[in-house]
Parts: sequence; C-alpha cells; structure tokens
Amino acid sequence: MTAIMSNFRQTEAQTADHEIIDVTETNCCIVGGGPAGVVLSLLLARQGIPVILLETHKDFDRDFRGDTVHPSTMEIMDELGLAERLLQLPHSKIRTLTVTTPNGSVQLANLERLKTKYPYITMMPQAKFLEFIVESAKQYPNFQLVMGANVQELIEENGIIKGVRYRGHGGWHEVRAQLTIGADGRHSRLRQLAGFEAVGTSPPMDVLWFRLPRFSEDPSGGMGRIGNGHILVMLERPDQWQIAYVIPKGGYQEIRAAGIEALRKAIVEVVPELSDRIENLKDWSQIAFLSVESSRLPRWYLPGLLLIGDAAHIMSPVGGVGINYAVQDAVVAANVLSESLKHNSIHIWDLAEVQRQRELPIRVIQAFQSVIQQQIFARVLNSNNSNQSLTPPAFLQLPILRDLPARLIAFGIWPVHVKT
Repeated sequence: MTAIMSNFRQTEAQTADHEIIDVTETNCCIVGGGPAGVVLSLLLARQGIPVILLETHKDFDRDFRGDTVHPSTMEIMDELGLAERLLQLPHSKIRTLTVTTPNGSVQLANLERLKTKYPYITMMPQAKFLEFIVESAKQYPNFQLVMGANVQELIEENGIIKGVRYRGHGGWHEVRAQLTIGADGRHSRLRQLAGFEAVGTSPPMDVLWFRLPRFSEDPSGGMGRIGNGHILVMLERPDQWQIAYVIPKGGYQEIRAAGIEALRKAIVEVVPELSDRIENLKDWSQIAFLSVESSRLPRWYLPGLLLIGDAAHIMSPVGGVGINYAVQDAVVAANVLSESLKHNSIHIWDLAEVQRQRELPIRVIQAFQSVIQQQIFARVLNSNNSNQSLTPPAFLQLPILRDLPARLIAFGIWPVHVKT
C-alpha cells in the first residue's frame, strides 16, 4: 500500500487550488452511476445511510452497454421487492446459449436446468435498468444524485481519503465523506487518481458493436454465429439487434482500412439473414470499437476509499457477466460496510473484507472466460476454414460438469444475498 499512497500523493501534489462553490458532507460518496454504483446507493439509502451518487454524464442512455441481467441480479431484485416491477419494463428472455456453425448448433449453456425463480437472462437496455434503480433510491430522503458531476480530484488528509472534488453546475464542488466508493467503470478516474495499477491478461479479440433493424418474424432472444473465421453475437432489443462482431485483437485498423463495404460483406457471410438490412450500416460512425480487456487490481482500497465493479476488475464480455458481478460487489459492500457507516467507524479492515469476499469469484470467472477465449474464440479467429465446427472444452462435456457454464454465468461460484 505504501507504493500506492506514494503514487497518489504525487498526483495530489500536482492539483491546483480551486474556488469551491460549495461543500457537502455525507457518510458515503459513490462515484459512477453504473450498475455497481446505483445498486450500492439504493442498498445504503434503504438503511437510512446518507449517500451521494455522482455521475459524470447527464443521463444514463449511452450506446452499447451490456444489457444482460442474469439470474443472480434478478434474485437480488426479488430480495429487495423490486423484481416484478422490473419485469414490467420491456424485456426479452434468453434461456439457452447456443452457437450456430456451418456444421450445426452447439448449446453452451442451459439456464432452464438451474434451480432459481429466474432461469433465464433478462435482456433489458442498461439505461432502463439504471433509471429504475435510481427511481427506487429516490424514495429515500437520504439519497442524493448529482448528474453532470465530473470528478477530478480526491481529497486526502493525514493519509486518509476524505472525499472528492468535481466540476459541473457552474464550477468546482467538494463532497466530503466518511467513505468514498469508486464505481466509475473500466476507465475509472478514481483508480487513476489513487495510483492503482491493474494486473491484466491479453484476450485474443476485440469487438465491434453496432445495431441493425429487427423484424417481427426474426427469432427472439439472442444467438451466436461462427463462420469464415468470424464470430458474431446478436442480442435482441424491441426493434433492433444489438450486434457484437468479434475480431482478432489488434485487427481493427486493418478492417477499417478495407472499408465499410468489406465489413458488410463479411457480416452477411456469417449471417446471411442480415442481407436484407445490412445496407442500414452506412458508415463507421455507427460502429463502436471495444478493446477487450481482462484485469483486476491486486488491492481494491486505501484508507477511506474502495473500488468496486469494473473500476476494480475489468471483465471480458464473454458470458455478459460484467453487470452482474458489479451488482454482487455492491451487495457485498453493503452487507459488510453498512453497520460501520451507520456508526461512523469505517476501518481499513472493513474495506479489505469486501475484497476478500469478492476476489475468488472474480478470479474464477476471469479464468473461465480465459478458457473460452483461448479454446473457442482464438481458434475460430485464427482459422481460415469456412466450414468450421465448434467443440466445447473436453472437461465441459462431462455429464457432471454440463451445467457448470450456466451456473458460472448465472451466479458465479456462489450466490450473493442482501442481508438487510
């Protein structure tokens, strides 16, 4: 921790004095309005703990965020009495994960065999999920949301983080808190300010995200296709397909140089059914590039500061588990920290306990994702065979392990429950 604090103080020393418009005090300041941040805000607020949530954007509606709400998150919503209301929002359900190749289809996971009230993945725009959770949190007077709050600095006094300074709403503002939570995603500003450095692996792929129209006669849910050395995943939205086109790591510039027409042709070769709408993909402004990463911090905390979700561990998109592991982080953080926050007695061992409970599940799912990436994705992307087949890793073909992928995707190595 000494090296981390040294890096942090070097960053802090470089900051200039600012004219602060106002200073707000709270028990917990959460930076980042993604799944981890909004769920933790709700969990703390419902226990009467004053909490301020800072979100840098002015709304939650940003393109190509994960839309998969897994059984683990639905069970947490059920424990909060919110599941049925959440399911009243427009959504679809995926009960099996199947990949189609030129030689046939292979089922990678069947969630219907799991013992849960919600044996499916709920497909719902993440913006709608976030808005739903925030509206639920607003019922509590001790919850405060500030949109357009661009956090720029951490406040440190005597080796303890005491809050943040942010820009927005006409100038600089300061939030002083007993505990600051960094839930600001894979490009975490708080991670950078604190001087944390992640330990990462090198996934063999990147992803191009885009949307195409979805017609009423199209199948529902989601699907994966493999062919001609390419992988394409289609996720249902009400009138659109959200599409992930998987490419070899570092191959984006080559694809870009070949032109949009070459990309459209390659997509149709994998999914011929898209030929009647591929012309809707007109230029590169419609395509979002995701550099796939997988990493985690050796240490998630400093005195007065804790990172959770993608700020602490960047997840590969394999299995779509990022939202759900972030939500589980939030639940564990609330379970561990609530009593200490109520009594203004947060200690560093409380923060260490959050990491201790979450680190093994994160390591396991990242190892599982790595196996899938190397055994399936890398082999496909490095193949020139147009008549490809797909065979899951041998150990997953054993009857006793056939439900392992479904369970890991749905819950992780064990479920997380709300304690209070």
